[in-house]
Amino acid sequence: MSSSASKSQSKSISVQAIVFAEILLAVFALLFFLLFSVPDPGQARPDWYSYGASAFEVVAYFSAALLCFRNWSSPQIVSGRRVWLSIGLGMLCYGIGTILFTFWETYMGREADVSPGDFFYIPTYLFLGWGMIMAFSDRRLNLDLWQWFTVGGIAAVSIAFATWLTLTPSPKTSMLLFFDEPAIAQTAPAKPTPRATASPTIKPSAVAKPSPLLAPKPAAIEQKPPVEEKQQDVPEWVMTIESTLAPLKPFLDYFYVLADVFILIIATTLLLAFWGGRFSQSWRMIAAAAFSLYIADMWFKYATSRLENYQSGGIIEIFWVFSGVLFGIGAALEYDLSRSRRGSSRRRA
Repeated sequence: MSSSASKSQSKSISVQAIVFAEILLAVFALLFFLLFSVPDPGQARPDWYSYGASAFEVVAYFSAALLCFRNWSSPQIVSGRRVWLSIGLGMLCYGIGTILFTFWETYMGREADVSPGDFFYIPTYLFLGWGMIMAFSDRRLNLDLWQWFTVGGIAAVSIAFATWLTLTPSPKTSMLLFFDEPAIAQTAPAKPTPRATASPTIKPSAVAKPSPLLAPKPAAIEQKPPVEEKQQDVPEWVMTIESTLAPLKPFLDYFYVLADVFILIIATTLLLAFWGGRFSQSWRMIAAAAFSLYIADMWFKYATSRLENYQSGGIIEIFWVFSGVLFGIGAALEYDLSRSRRGSSRRRA
C-alpha cells in the first residue's frame, strides 16, 4: 500500500514544475500581447493574432481543468472533491466556450451579439460560483468586523460600477476623455479633402497613357470589397443561429455583470476566510484568479459597449489568461498541501 502510494507520488508532476510551467505560460502570453496587441494605424488585428491570443486562453483553462480534476479524483484533498469538480467543470466550459467564440468571431468573421460560445460561458460562472460557495459552506465562516467591512466595501463598489456600466447610456463624447482612438476616428473623415486635391493633379496628364497606372493609387479605398465578399459567403445556418440567439443579448448582458460581481464577492470572502491558514496559499491564487476574471470581463463589457469598432484582443484581455493560470496554480498548491498533510498525519500515527 505504501509502495503504491510512493509510486503514484513519484509519477505525479511536482508542484514546482507545474507552477514554473504556468508562470512561463503567463510570461509568454504577456509578451505576445505586449508585442502584437497594438495594430498598425488604420488596420485591424490580423487573424493569426486572434488565434494566438485564444490559444493562450485555451491552454491556460484546459490545463487548469486537468489540475482541478486531479484534485477531484484524489481522496486526500482537503477542501472537498466536489469543490474541485465544480471548478474544473467551470474551467473546461470556459475553454470550450473560447474555442467556439474564436471560431465564430475569427474564422467565420462574425461579430454576433450572442455566439454559441455563450452556451459554455454561462455554465462556467454557475460552476465557479457553486464550487467557491461549497469551499466555505462546510466550514464556519468566522470573519472579523473589519473583514466584513472589506467585503461590504468591495461589494458596494463592484455593484455601483456594474450598475453604471449596464444602465448608464454610453455617450460617444465620454470616450474622448480617456482614449485617443475616437479622436483618430474623427480626424479620419477629413481625409476625403486630400483625395479631391490629388485627383486634379492626375487629370492634366490625361494625354499620356501612364494615367491608368496612376489609377491604382485609389486602391486604398478598395479595401472594403473583401469585407463585403466575406459577408456574402456566410452560410445560412450561421445567419439562422445568430438571429435565433440575438434575443438573448439583454439577458446575457445582465447575467454576466451580476455573475462577475457575485464571484468577486465570493472570492473576497474566501481570501479573507483562508487568510493566514495553512491552505491560504491555494485560495489566495483562486481569489486572484477570480479578480483577474472580473477585470477582463468588465473591460470587455466596457470596450464592446463604449468603444466604437473595438476588436477583441486588447492588452487588458491578458487577464483572462492570468485567470486560467492562477486557477491552475491554486489547484496544484491545494493538491500538494493535501498530500503533504496526509503524509505528516501518517508519520504521527
